[in-house]
Amino acid sequence: MEFKKLLGERWSCRAYLPDPVPDAEMREMFAIAQRTASWCNTQPWQVFVTAGEATRRFGSGLTEHARTHAPEPDLTAPEGYYGIYLDRRRECGFALYESLGIARDDKAARAEQSLKNFDFFGAPHVAVITTDRDQATYGAIDCGGYVANLINAATSLGIATIPQAAIAMHSPYVREHFALPDDRLVVCAVSFGYADLEHPANGFRTTRAEVDDAITVVTD
Repeated sequence: MEFKKLLGERWSCRAYLPDPVPDAEMREMFAIAQRTASWCNTQPWQVFVTAGEATRRFGSGLTEHARTHAPEPDLTAPEGYYGIYLDRRRECGFALYESLGIARDDKAARAEQSLKNFDFFGAPHVAVITTDRDQATYGAIDCGGYVANLINAATSLGIATIPQAAIAMHSPYVREHFALPDDRLVVCAVSFGYADLEHPANGFRTTRAEVDDAITVVTD
């Protein structure tokens, strides 16, 4: 698939069919992402991937934890969303709620929808991406490149994905569940599987800023 077309067709899936991804296709997806560039070729990502009952067990426990615990991420979370960043966040959220028929002032329904993050929107698989603690910010940046390549590789194979920072907001539970060593930090997760295209949560797409809103060309 042409790269430009690939990026244009990728979207974040929020409802999945129960069908698992075949092992061969899953391994190909991760093999493609493994070609990601990293500082000094350190490749700091280590990924924990669930399938079958392991996904449901992880999701059930994580959902209950999220209901009863405040966020406690390994990496510093955004202090807030302001200006254009708040506008973009709201646009995405309102589009999701509208597709689901959730009123903007229905806080209870919005909270329940938010909790679906922790059951991976019904995806049969979730990949938890961790980084090496000693590589600090730049290890996390390298992992960001890995996530981008992973979700694009999945798209090229007909596999739907959604990258999720929400899972990393409860890093202590993730760390305990997977028995992560102290030198690993939870960056985010990527839920994946095959999209339920009939589900209303998959009935909208986000927008992108214009190129001139994102770059500044310096010539002298």
